[in-house]
Amino acid sequence: MESCTHVFQISGIKAQDKKRVLIKGIYQLGGKYIGGSVYKHCTTHLITPQVLPSEKFLAACAAGKWVVTPNYVLESMKNGSWLPEGPYEVAIFTSSSAAFYPVRQWREKVTKGQITGAFQGWRVLLMVQEPNRRAMFKRLLKAGRAEVYNCPPPMYTSITHVMAKPVTEKSKSLNSPCYPVSHIVQHLFGSNRLDVNFNEMDDLPSGTKANCLDGFSNLEAELRNFAVKKEGRPRLCFLEFLGYRDPHRPFTQAIVADLSNISSMIECGLVSEALDSIRSAVFPGVLPPATYLISLIEYSQQGNATSLFLRNFHQVMVNLLITNPPWLAQNSVKKYYAQVLQCPRCKMGLWPLLETAIRYCLTNSDTCHPHPGPALPALVHFYCDMLALCLMLLKGELHSVNSRDFMFPKQPRASSAPASGSLIYGTFWTVWERTTLLSCTVKKLLQLLTEAAIMEFAEGAEKRELYLADTLLDLLSVLVEFWCQQHFKLNQSLVEKGLKDLSEHLAILSQDLCPAVLVELVCRVHSTRLKLVVVDAIFRNLCCRNGFTVGDEPLSLKKIVCSYLPALGTLAQSPSFASYKTGRTSHSCTSQGTSRTGNAPVTEESPERENAPRGMNRVNAAGETLLHRACKRNQVETVLQILALPGTDVNVKDHAGWTPLHEACNHGSTECVRALLHHHPAPVLTDQVAGVSPLHDALLNGHLDIAKMLLEHAGSVLLQQTDGDRQTPLDLVSALSQREELLRSAQAGDSARTNKDKTEVLNLPLLEAGSSLLAHLIFSYQKERGLPGLTQSGNRPHTLVYKLAAALEKHSLQKVTSDWTDQRAVRLAEDVETLLRLSRGEHKEQVSAAAKECRGENTVFLMEALENLQANGKALVADL
Repeated sequence: MESCTHVFQISGIKAQDKKRVLIKGIYQLGGKYIGGSVYKHCTTHLITPQVLPSEKFLAACAAGKWVVTPNYVLESMKNGSWLPEGPYEVAIFTSSSAAFYPVRQWREKVTKGQITGAFQGWRVLLMVQEPNRRAMFKRLLKAGRAEVYNCPPPMYTSITHVMAKPVTEKSKSLNSPCYPVSHIVQHLFGSNRLDVNFNEMDDLPSGTKANCLDGFSNLEAELRNFAVKKEGRPRLCFLEFLGYRDPHRPFTQAIVADLSNISSMIECGLVSEALDSIRSAVFPGVLPPATYLISLIEYSQQGNATSLFLRNFHQVMVNLLITNPPWLAQNSVKKYYAQVLQCPRCKMGLWPLLETAIRYCLTNSDTCHPHPGPALPALVHFYCDMLALCLMLLKGELHSVNSRDFMFPKQPRASSAPASGSLIYGTFWTVWERTTLLSCTVKKLLQLLTEAAIMEFAEGAEKRELYLADTLLDLLSVLVEFWCQQHFKLNQSLVEKGLKDLSEHLAILSQDLCPAVLVELVCRVHSTRLKLVVVDAIFRNLCCRNGFTVGDEPLSLKKIVCSYLPALGTLAQSPSFASYKTGRTSHSCTSQGTSRTGNAPVTEESPERENAPRGMNRVNAAGETLLHRACKRNQVETVLQILALPGTDVNVKDHAGWTPLHEACNHGSTECVRALLHHHPAPVLTDQVAGVSPLHDALLNGHLDIAKMLLEHAGSVLLQQTDGDRQTPLDLVSALSQREELLRSAQAGDSARTNKDKTEVLNLPLLEAGSSLLAHLIFSYQKERGLPGLTQSGNRPHTLVYKLAAALEKHSLQKVTSDWTDQRAVRLAEDVETLLRLSRGEHKEQVSAAAKECRGENTVFLMEALENLQANGKALVADL
């Protein structure tokens, strides 16, 4: 029998449902799972959500095994086969710009046959008193191929290490070097030690203990706790729901409603009379039969109802929601609303009703069934009212989640049904999409949102009275906040990935909108969490499409000042384009409505498509597109053909994360590199895979001409990047003459970029849009992630921002954060350091002359915001 190549153990995942999904996926793909709490030598892969103080993690590191995140199995399940492990390898973030991979160095050495384990050649005398701990350390050392002996050792054995816990005079008196057990971690991770609960502080000598105190570990803990609390707080607060009736507080009067004649009224066509009867029977605890309301909704959709009837029906539904809120009631009430709020004909749930309402307000097309047309104003307003009603209901569900701990503390609670049974979950996520923010339904909502933005913000005041885009933005904010609240405590990285996927998808959908519409869109987002990621994604997309590359490091105040501010000069000099969408999206359907089967995209014949090279849409098993393969083979004609096609993604990545530029630099395809660099927008030159940038790739493979070309294009900023071994590109070149050539090329690149910085603004709308986005980004970042007092004067010595500023005035950022392992704490420290730099006016060199001289309203406002930051930084320094 062939041996299994994927044998898994799992560490750090306590939720049984998540573990069951992973185990099912492992067996589905032909792998094997081994349970238990101790490390097994036959393991090939360890699954863990993060770096953990566990035996299995340290043993897998010492043995050179793969240590991957759960996404490796989940993404492989979607792919249908095992993906490359590299992109899913667990990392420790030691700074804002680099990630330390603790397992990779040992795994690569073991794979290449250089060693058999991290402790190869060690002959260890293990002196640990507690039996269970001694057994654990023994297994850990043997995983790294050490020989372990008990005290006393055999006479013929030469001991290389004495491992003791605690370190005693007896252990020191032996004729071998004596180490505390923390030396195991120091050997595995070097200076990036982890707190693995070995009681290292007790084992270290007093001098080392003092150095640890100088590492500001207490300050890191405070920053980490602050970041966790701020991230987990509720964002959207709806005070209008605080006065709603408590369903557990008995109503003072007995309500007896006679609804026996309503059915016959509806059958006889007396719908107005039936509505009046229902209106008089709406009281707390009284729910009219769902069939009556469904019949009235169906009547409203036919287009024969008067405006007065539609307004009265909407008011009845609002009163029903106020008097019988489902978010405070039993599950039967939730089922009641789920039955009523759906299309009476399709009966497919709430989303088809919402989608039909949105599409009818937009274009009167692509509805679930034919509607009267052309669009009737009364029916359009009715659908807008129904959207507002559904939004009100979903807001209430979010409110019940956020205020569950303080609503009606002295009253018995409603049955705390799981969030998975809520209308929000049932509407926007299927059972298999619960861990994915960007579900199929959410994607449809984002597409409809961009169409609504075009209609309301670009077509003038004709459609603005509908406020459809505002309603959809509020709806998106509610569902994003609800999903994040449910998943943050369980898996913060999942929340970050979900927000990133959603924001980047929206940025791609809206990239053809004119700059004014983009600004209007982001201004109206109410959720600060959502606004932050959306503005960031849209601004990066705007920069990329105009030839300015921005790194993919996490967002911070330092990144905004040092990476985003210089982009304004490029936006100001960018040529104007007339290809923005300013009208509504065309549809091939008639005004009478179409079925849902008519949503297939229309393929338009064009000369570009006719000239597309063969195999354009074919991706191989490694995820390589035709552009990847052409760059590897230096087929420059094919590359030029692909780049000439509209919509070509020059930064497309294969399964391992390599871009076409990486492949061209790796294989010495000089002409392909030149073609990629001349493409607009230019490829991202700072993108790294496992620490390898395109410049690193070129130098590692001896392609000096390509390296010089990259530096002449982007300048000396590329020389500041470090790889996984913390080597800069110049460290990879041994010959002094070659290093001088690279430096000259970098200087030429810097000069060329400086010459592009002119005071004349060639594209004022784009500069104004970029300035507005940056201003929103700064304010959203401070509100969402910033420290208290970072943008306000009058700080006090006990505040975190003051403590950080005092530490950074005496020590460098690297020294303060040298022992920190929490990425959020490091970013907060960088924010304070950036504020101190702003106080000295160092940010002014990052702002282009064009932006400084521009008198546009948004650009002037951004400059004032930077001046306020500078003033706050000066006030902070003055208080030190």
